[in-house]
This record gives sequence, structure tokens and C-alpha cells, in this order.
Amino acid sequence: MTKPISGLTGKAVEPPPFEDNKVDDSKFKPELSALDIVKLTKTAGGIIIFPFGPIDTLSPVHPVGKGRTNTTLISATIDQTDAATPFATFGPGGTISNHFEPVAYGITGPATYVVEFDILTFGSTTLNLSAFAGAGTISNAGNKVVNGQATLQLVMHSVPNTQQTFAAVQTISGSSWQWFRTRIKFPDIVINPGVLGH
Repeated sequence: MTKPISGLTGKAVEPPPFEDNKVDDSKFKPELSALDIVKLTKTAGGIIIFPFGPIDTLSPVHPVGKGRTNTTLISATIDQTDAATPFATFGPGGTISNHFEPVAYGITGPATYVVEFDILTFGSTTLNLSAFAGAGTISNAGNKVVNGQATLQLVMHSVPNTQQTFAAVQTISGSSWQWFRTRIKFPDIVINPGVLGH
């Protein structure tokens, strides 16, 4: 396992490489459960969860989606597309921003979306999670302190289908970090069997 990098002085410091450039995808732990997202979307709680697959997954090897859906890397120190798990590395001031155009995916009306960023920090790092949803609203944005692998999530509520949106993760302080992918999806469906008379 890599050791945390300390003593950043404003210069971008490259993290040590992984063995075989591989990341254990099972260690990305979402900060919000399906029920937490239900609470944020004000949907009735329940115990049966029907997950949705992603509408699109953006990554260093798939940075552009449909329509104006795309990726912007700001102050990335590495964009490693040939690694076993492709990644972009960021130091001070680094930002990953993903734009999403719902109508390009055939979405015909306002909808709510969950945006998930899979990242890895090399020590304790403070990152800011932000978004723009036009006439829609945002939940779970703000500063997050991360140490290791994590999936940062935010919710965009009631986004018009023609709205150009974006979600971003920006360095506030701490160690270097890597971005692997961003998933854009609908919230999982959560059903309370009691409501159905069971």
C-alpha cells in the first residue's frame, strides 16, 4: 500500500505508483446509502431497493458522453489512460468537473440524479464537492475530508431535461489525490412493502 505524502509546499507532488497500477474497486465505499439518498430526495423510505445502472460513466478513457456531456481536468498533474485502472492525479488547486446534458440521453422532463466520484487520496485531504443544476437544487455538496478510497456523492433535484449541469471535486487542502470515474444515475427505487399491504 502506498504511504501518505506530506509536506506539500504549493508544488504538485506525484504520488508513488500502485503495484501493477491496480486499484481495488470493491474498496470504493459510497458516503451515502440508498436510504440516505431516499431521505435527500424526500421519497418514502422502505426496505426493498431496486438499483439503477448509470446513465453514463465518465473516466480518463471515456471523458466525453452524449451531447455536451464531458470532462474538464483543471491542474491535473497526470492523466494516465494506459494504466490497468486509468486515473488523473491532482495536487493543490486541482479540480475534476463533469458536465451532463440530460436531453442528450433521451430524458424528456425534469428528473433527479445522483452523481458519484470514485477517488483516492494519499493521506487526509479536504475536497470541495459542488454542482450547478440550473432551476434544480443540490444536496450533499460542501467540504469533505477523505483519507484513502471513497465515493463522493451529491444529488441534483428536479433538473430540467434541457439544463446544462456540472458537478465538481476541487482540492481545498492536504495530500495529492486521484480521480478514476464519475457515474451519473437516477436514484435507486426504494419500496416500503408495508405501503403495498404486505
